[in-house]
Amino acid sequence: MHELSLLADVLSILEDNAEHQGYQTVKKVCLEIGALSCVEPDALRFGFDIVMKNTLADGAELEIVTIPGQAKCEHCGHETQIDALHTPCPECKQFSLTVSSGMDMRVRDLLVN
Repeated sequence: MHELSLLADVLSILEDNAEHQGYQTVKKVCLEIGALSCVEPDALRFGFDIVMKNTLADGAELEIVTIPGQAKCEHCGHETQIDALHTPCPECKQFSLTVSSGMDMRVRDLLVN
């Protein structure tokens, strides 16, 4: 379950930002997760409280926003939303889509004290 290591990275980001920006407590964390990122939102929800326990984010709320996958066909130029990698272009049916978004995970917003 690589989601626990991702949550440890999120905690590291929170701690670094707290040091630079001077906040003491995180009340809410909003993560953007790309639909193509291979990150399981349910696994993040399950592990969030465990990883954040006894830290500046202990008891924080977790919000997850899913970002759809977007791709452009290199063959015909069509831009489309996709739900999976290795998808054919809906226009020309070629397997020449280049993903432009939906593969990342990032901290979008924080509510802090």
